[in-house]
Amino acid sequence: MTIPTNAAGNASPKTVPGNYFENFAVGQALAHATPRTVTAGDTALYTALYGSRFALQSADTFAQTLGLARAPVDDLLAFHIVFGKTVPDISLNAVANLGYAACRFGAPVFPGDTITARSTVTGLKENSSGKTGVVYVNSVGHNQDGAVVLDYVRWVMVNKRDAGAPAPAPVEPDLPEAVAAGDLAVPDGLSFADYDDALAGSAARWDDYAPGERIDHVDAMTVEEAEHMLATRLYQNTAKVHFNQHAAGDTRFGRRIVYGGHVISHARALSFNGLANACKILAINGGRHVAPLFAGDTIYAWSEVLERIALPGRNDAGALRLRTIATKDSPCAEFPHKTDDGKYDPAVVLDFDYTVLMPRR
Repeated sequence: MTIPTNAAGNASPKTVPGNYFENFAVGQALAHATPRTVTAGDTALYTALYGSRFALQSADTFAQTLGLARAPVDDLLAFHIVFGKTVPDISLNAVANLGYAACRFGAPVFPGDTITARSTVTGLKENSSGKTGVVYVNSVGHNQDGAVVLDYVRWVMVNKRDAGAPAPAPVEPDLPEAVAAGDLAVPDGLSFADYDDALAGSAARWDDYAPGERIDHVDAMTVEEAEHMLATRLYQNTAKVHFNQHAAGDTRFGRRIVYGGHVISHARALSFNGLANACKILAINGGRHVAPLFAGDTIYAWSEVLERIALPGRNDAGALRLRTIATKDSPCAEFPHKTDDGKYDPAVVLDFDYTVLMPRR
């Protein structure tokens, strides 16, 4: 008797091996499994992993003084949950996630909300080796009411199952350098008229920052094996490169790579020291995981103010476009970024361009 097999040649047609590069097509729509109801436990665990101290997401009472019913979950927690939904269909067989663009945060997420996600393939480009290719996807997360909580593009390098499979015609989406000011969404009802600098942790507001200013966030965190594994499972991220040491042992690194979002969350948490009033992420304009990070590495971070943005119709709040650079095992007092030949400093692991909301004077 012939036993039916799935696309990966497994003996059971019921298991899912994940998509390889040749399984994707431009325009392909993907509805991702496993809706996720966010709980207060998720918020507590996120704080335990990263130590984030932004007041808006930390205290119901603080959020209520700003016009919200309660504290929303951290914006990056919402990002990770949506991202995790997409992994089994998009990046289960990934070599690495390469970057992000055009990411807009919509309706805030609160404990009790249920998140679902869908993606559309917007670009494909096979690499010169013929063994891998880059897949571009636009992923959108919705809450239980159908409101968009997150809309973003990412691109990921994915293995080919058959190196001899013909290459598709290359298509690369045209992506904006940054999310336009008119597309930045401030949550309904959020007002900074009664914003308390002392409770927030800093007297420095939007008016006090200038383009070109650089901030060394001073503090550092060492990434532990158990913590990055716990985070990967928390977000239901099943990518082999993060949690399967048996498979990772055969890669060029010989070990698991820390999930890139874990690095982003550490960098964001570290940025509190110097940007405590950057209370909400409005957009991710672009981002690049410059080099892999491994358990045992220590993350430092510094930020540069790229742009100060006045929000249409608002005089109580403005936006700052920031670039946050995370390094491993290298303090940031000298602001390591790129060398004279244009290459990244060897210590740099993350180059993250994003826009935050801040109270004005």
